[in-house]
Amino acid sequence: MDNLIPVNVVIGDRTYRIRIEPIDEEVVRASVKVINEKLLDYKTNFAGKDMQDYIAMVLLWYASQQKAADKQPQIGNEVKKAFDQLEGMIDKALVK
Repeated sequence: MDNLIPVNVVIGDRTYRIRIEPIDEEVVRASVKVINEKLLDYKTNFAGKDMQDYIAMVLLWYASQQKAADKQPQIGNEVKKAFDQLEGMIDKALVK
């Protein structure tokens, strides 16, 4: 936590100064880019009263994406178990 760096990010029409780990900077900047692109998309295609409406839409989209992604690791865990079993079988065959 001692090596946090200050970063200015613009989301919508506001600038936020945040402190992050240097290793996270690329991910944060990429996330801000996706958020702003989605804001522009919603602002262009949907009616809203103000930026807060569009930010709420992006937040809902993001939360939905996260929920969908939460279901994926179950498939990954099953595949990992299968690979681990195959690896064990190969190891046993090589030892003989």
